[in-house]
Amino acid sequence: MEKLLDTEFPYADNILKGKTALVCGASKGIGRATALMLARAGAQVIICARSNDELEILSKEMHGDNHITLNLDLENISLLETKINDLIKQQPIHILVNNSGGPPGGPLLSNTVEDFEGPFKRHLYAAHTITRILTPIMEKEGYGRIVNIISTSVREPIDNIGLSNTLRGAMGSWSKSLSRELKPCITINNILPGFTDTDRLGSLAKSISTRTGDSIEDVQDKWMNSVPIQRLIDPFETGAAVTWLCLPSSGAIRGISLAVDGGRMRSI
Repeated sequence: MEKLLDTEFPYADNILKGKTALVCGASKGIGRATALMLARAGAQVIICARSNDELEILSKEMHGDNHITLNLDLENISLLETKINDLIKQQPIHILVNNSGGPPGGPLLSNTVEDFEGPFKRHLYAAHTITRILTPIMEKEGYGRIVNIISTSVREPIDNIGLSNTLRGAMGSWSKSLSRELKPCITINNILPGFTDTDRLGSLAKSISTRTGDSIEDVQDKWMNSVPIQRLIDPFETGAAVTWLCLPSSGAIRGISLAVDGGRMRSI
């Protein structure tokens, strides 16, 4: 799927030239693929994560040479607010991709109230904090695109990841509410990834294997049997969908939750 960045790149070169994108959780998986896709589309990309080393590696692989790396802990809300405010003093930001690693799996009743704090901080609290800071800038610029990487569990809760289901539902409702409040030049939408070939999915397979006694291969086979395309989704396929929602021509797409799940969900 790397060819999406080469001869078969689905969007015209430089279609996002002059736009700056902030991509959270950019060091791995969908966040990483999205950063590469947005850069290939011509955007200046600010890539954020906790790992400086992985961000430096990513920046060297990105199309263009004006990108910025930013060490960011999304759970430290006060420091997050300071860093984003400092960032917008340097340049306006037109595109925000809210993305972060999901919480550990397990039955919902195995979680204490304290277990909710970290995941809600790095997802809902962080997304809300950054959005409140950036939307006045987007309004002034006359252009804003906000895309949240959530999960298909927004529509169909997934067994044994109860905390994640709860969090994703909150993010979905937050986003839909904002879609009714934001200025006309700013859109907000959600991407709902399915079984995507990322480290997160590998960790989840190991967790299920440990709990059930099934082999990792059996766990993965059960997943594939439930997906019409019968394969894992490449993160670049998801990144392409994110990029589409960020284009000038996507201004009429607002408040939707777009599944990139290979047809796994049964709901309409």
